[in-house]
Amino acid sequence: MVVASVVAHNAYLWWGQRLTADTDILALLPLEQRDLALQSAFTHMVDATQQRLIVLIGAADEADARRAADAYGEVLARHGNLIQSAGRITDQTGSDWLASFEGRRLTLMTPQDEASLRSQPQQFWTGVALAKLYSPFTGPRLTAWQDDPFGLFANWIQARAQETPVRPREGRLFVSDGQRDYIVLPFALQVPVFSVAGQQPVISLLEQARQAAYRVVPKAEVIQAGVILHAAVAGQQAQLEISIISIGSLAGIVLLTWVTFRSFKPIVLITLSIVIGFLGALSISSLLFNGIHIITLVFGASLIGVAEDYGIYFLCKRSGANDGVDSWQLLRRILPALLLTLATSVIGYMGLVLTPFPGLHQMAVFSIIGLIFAWLTVVFWFPTLVHASTLRNQNLLNRYGRWLTRWPLFYYDRRSFLPVASFAGLAVLGWLRLDIQDDIRSLQNSPKNLIDDQLKINKLLDLPAPGQFYLLRGATAETVLQREEILKQRLDRLIDNRQIGGYHAISNWVPSARLQAARRELIGQSVLDENGALLTLAGSLGEDRGWVTATRARLLGASATIVPEDFLKTPAGEPWRYLWIGKVANDGYAAIVALRGVTKDSLPALERAGAGIEGVQWVDKVGGITAILAAYRRYMSWVLLFSYLAVYGLLYFRYRHDSWRVLAPTVLATIVTLTLLGIAGQGLQLFHVLGLMLLLGIGVDYGIFFQEPNSHHDDAAWLAAGLSALSTMLSFGLLGLSRTPPLQAFGLTMAIGIAAVTLLVPCFRKGQSDELMSGI
Repeated sequence: MVVASVVAHNAYLWWGQRLTADTDILALLPLEQRDLALQSAFTHMVDATQQRLIVLIGAADEADARRAADAYGEVLARHGNLIQSAGRITDQTGSDWLASFEGRRLTLMTPQDEASLRSQPQQFWTGVALAKLYSPFTGPRLTAWQDDPFGLFANWIQARAQETPVRPREGRLFVSDGQRDYIVLPFALQVPVFSVAGQQPVISLLEQARQAAYRVVPKAEVIQAGVILHAAVAGQQAQLEISIISIGSLAGIVLLTWVTFRSFKPIVLITLSIVIGFLGALSISSLLFNGIHIITLVFGASLIGVAEDYGIYFLCKRSGANDGVDSWQLLRRILPALLLTLATSVIGYMGLVLTPFPGLHQMAVFSIIGLIFAWLTVVFWFPTLVHASTLRNQNLLNRYGRWLTRWPLFYYDRRSFLPVASFAGLAVLGWLRLDIQDDIRSLQNSPKNLIDDQLKINKLLDLPAPGQFYLLRGATAETVLQREEILKQRLDRLIDNRQIGGYHAISNWVPSARLQAARRELIGQSVLDENGALLTLAGSLGEDRGWVTATRARLLGASATIVPEDFLKTPAGEPWRYLWIGKVANDGYAAIVALRGVTKDSLPALERAGAGIEGVQWVDKVGGITAILAAYRRYMSWVLLFSYLAVYGLLYFRYRHDSWRVLAPTVLATIVTLTLLGIAGQGLQLFHVLGLMLLLGIGVDYGIFFQEPNSHHDDAAWLAAGLSALSTMLSFGLLGLSRTPPLQAFGLTMAIGIAAVTLLVPCFRKGQSDELMSGI
């Protein structure tokens, strides 16, 4: 009934297309569950780019760039349900943008102009105003001269324009690298970025658009950047790996089962336990999680090599048992061993649950549920489906047993001294060469061409770094803005020292109410009062006091206080909405200051710049996750050590003084794995340690097979251990070929470790002298 329910639920999920694989590349990252503001800040930074796609189309000649861009855009324009242009410029665009500041222009000025208002005499400002009025070289006017006679607002607009190198030109957005002109085409995706079903049509459409641009201008350069490009590559690679691992593992298990038993029924039974395990894991996981990540499915494909252990052990024991022992009696005999193997495997996978990574939690839960379902299939179904007459071919069983009798044994005497000393020397050499690699960037596996395009676009557009920023908090929005203004003074010094390229802050556009009030007072005193520059200007123009009164009233009419919420609703505020987090539950208000031109060398100075300012937190997501990886690598190393002690205690209840024989092969295999990783120059990381946790859970199973009562000369137990090890090595060996670095680390660690366990387990079986001593 349970299996029927699971099958029906899977049919409901797949046929109803209610189960879609998620390819979110951030799924392995830890959540900031205790800090809502920090989590919101990171979400804002991610959401600002997640549904965006930026395309740069360049050519040596501007006309060619326009023709190529037109051809590119024409292809996409026919598919508005997938992707839409987000950068159309019309005659109305500039007017709408300027209207965002209607009635609020007076207090919008640069710090340089503010300083000049405090220090320069009236004659200076009169000269500025006259130059603005009469000089033909003052540039385009954004407003009527009477609305900004001293150019304060115009200078502020120019300063804001310096925050990006992109410039509008005849209805297009342009940027240049000095050799080529690039047309900037921003697009908004209308499909979920991490949905495999949504990715493929978009990627195909982008390729069609690229080819259309090349047909019109063969020498054009098309550069694309967006999260969907990386997610699509990851999704395609993962789908390929699922097929390779699952088909390869299953084919290997079928071949091993056929060679062993020369019968189709064992193949069907083993496959049945694996399929039920996988379907059960998929069904329960879909109920526990919002969605199944595609990396979970890739990792789950390697579960095939573990889930078949229980079935193989039962079939091998059935093959070696007397015909007078029925399968239910056999089950009662081997049930303690089956329980122990399941328990130790679950302990191994539980290591993934102890990390702060949601993706690893899902992988662990999926694997544990899959093992439990496969185990239950063996326990409840195999005794009924497998009879004494089912398995008759014992040729391989006998040959394997005779071969293992010649396998070397470990002795407490001089015979073991040379191998032990050689092993210890090699281990020391490998461990001395073992480096630590915790940098999260080492887990990056996007294709080089995508990374190169992303870097080039970042450089051309001078985009902010999404992984390093400041988080500012305060009880009120005004407090946040005031703290931003203090921070910006320190950042300006870093810009002067060329340590960063610039910053984006909401207070660049919306000064604090305190600063706006101070500027209104400053303008009133230096420009608009009875003896201010406005009166002097009127004298130079031959105007009377009526003109002064009218102009003063006109300027004061644009002195309304501007606040973030109102600004962000305007067309000018739309690109900067990600900077303002706003109200955060009971944690007050929060905002982000994003940085441009950040380098590795500038990180210490940036961290110091925020120090001492209340409510300002430096966030280095890359460094933070790297630190988390390092901390959990150390933590999980201790967990691994204590897990060995816990497993030993669990084994002691059944094997007593022979428990060390069960555990020793896995301990030595762990040392072998670390040694080979060191010799190969592999940097040790968290995912290697997690692989060693898994090695503990699975490797101990083979020791249990060998140390069960009456198993020392039991050919069936030896064959079960050998077959299980080969199938596990096959699955995790294929996983080691994955291009997803965490999965590759898992697979490589497990493949080496299981191979070592397989070679070492027979060395720790009891010899004849050991059995005599036990009898005494």
